[in-house]
Amino acid sequence: MSRIDTFIGPRPNQALIGAMTTFNRVFMLKGIPLLRDLWPLRKVPPFRGLANIRHFDVPADDEARLKAVCGRGKATFIAPNHPEFFTDWMIDKEVIARVSPLAASWATHAIVNGTGPLAQRFWLANNLIAQIPGNGTPAREFSEAWALKGHAVLLHPEGSVGWHGNHVARLLPGAVEMAREALEQGRRTDSGFEAWVAPIVWKLVFLEDVEKPLMAECAYVERQLKLDPRAGRSLPERVYGIYLALLARQEERLGITANPCAAFAERQAAIIVEARRRIAEMLETEAGQDEDQLLRLARRRLREKGALSKETAKELRSLAEALARVRRVGSFAFVGRSVTQEELAEHLKRIRHDYCAGSLRDTLNRFLPQPAGPRRAYIRVPQPLAIHEFSGSVDNALEALRSRMQVALDAINVELEARGTFRRYANPFHHAQIASSAIERTG
Repeated sequence: MSRIDTFIGPRPNQALIGAMTTFNRVFMLKGIPLLRDLWPLRKVPPFRGLANIRHFDVPADDEARLKAVCGRGKATFIAPNHPEFFTDWMIDKEVIARVSPLAASWATHAIVNGTGPLAQRFWLANNLIAQIPGNGTPAREFSEAWALKGHAVLLHPEGSVGWHGNHVARLLPGAVEMAREALEQGRRTDSGFEAWVAPIVWKLVFLEDVEKPLMAECAYVERQLKLDPRAGRSLPERVYGIYLALLARQEERLGITANPCAAFAERQAAIIVEARRRIAEMLETEAGQDEDQLLRLARRRLREKGALSKETAKELRSLAEALARVRRVGSFAFVGRSVTQEELAEHLKRIRHDYCAGSLRDTLNRFLPQPAGPRRAYIRVPQPLAIHEFSGSVDNALEALRSRMQVALDAINVELEARGTFRRYANPFHHAQIASSAIERTG
């Protein structure tokens, strides 16, 4: 097997982890004091910090709640939300440094194993666990053994990044399943052993008006995607216009006749149905099954050498990627009458990650997406789930966790709204949907 697909257990180096915690705090998050406020250094990473997070808002009670479920006699799996790539691990590392400094963290095998032998040793020394697609058993076994020693294990329960800071997506079962398995092992020698899944949510908010840099990012995306420039339109109208153009391109590829009066959600649903039908046909399975299951099956088939012809594999990969991209804009985009600068920034990052490729700048953006301005991170710890006291199913546990996370996230937004923190605009996704409904009623 290649290095990228071979699991090697982490070899944590406490001194390196401690040094990287300080490095992360300065160069990745907050920036260099004094220099980060000087022009033009305030625009240049790492003087301003790559993730450009100036402040952390973590109530003492929340930090104490998380710390109380970590340590000897406990197997603890920390499950944060996952709204932004790169920044997630930077924030998570800051959190675990406060409560469980030798915690292990899950990461994609492309990061841990795919950047060369020297980088691999570095990541393993930082206690990163490589997630190998199609072979997760070694990572799970290491995670459970490490948790049994009293060190936390952190993994993102939502799976891939969705770029939706106000919405907690469907959770994956890994944290709950590993906590249950660790509990069973721990109870063999200690009848009082505990197992916990500790959810965390965080919300990023700009400290200043970032409309100008977001407009510049819109213009860049329009150029990269070869779209007509939309200068003169408002920021949300430009973002919405980019999405409509991408939707039209996908409709054309799939041979779908678009209704220009239909709402975005309706046109999106038609693309999802057609892509799902074609994927199911190629896999010779039922088209009505869950989209996540269908995508997992497609990816599994693509990993099997010789299972598909070159042409079929290329078409299947294209359809699976199209389905994943289109459905990433969920109902969270349509429900609000207004939209914040933070949400518009997330839309742009989602578009750039999914559709912009080919240049060094785009490649760097995929791994190190840069924010439009300095931010504050609001971090909350909902009540951890005591697996040793929970008698429900894995699905019940996931629903309980997701509910606690969403409630905590909503509470942050209510608190910030009361302070007048957000800069808001009319939401074109919502109003286009309302207009479409009105046309249908009068049609």
